[in-house]
Amino acid sequence: MGISVTKLLIVLAIIIVIFGTKRLKNVGADLGGAIKSFRSSLREEEDKDIAKSDDDKPIDGEVTSKKEDKS
Repeated sequence: MGISVTKLLIVLAIIIVIFGTKRLKNVGADLGGAIKSFRSSLREEEDKDIAKSDDDKPIDGEVTSKKEDKS
């Protein structure tokens, strides 16, 4: 037993009557902003992890420390 299109339209109509279109528009905008912020913070965190892992591991043949000349 599934949800038909008519049942979805009836539920949507009831929600619009209860909350109004202006309030639903604000809720949608707030939800979209929250999702956008969440995705950008995930990308920043991944970039930090990649940069951190690249800095920690020396590359083959890389000089990791320099000796000072005492002349």
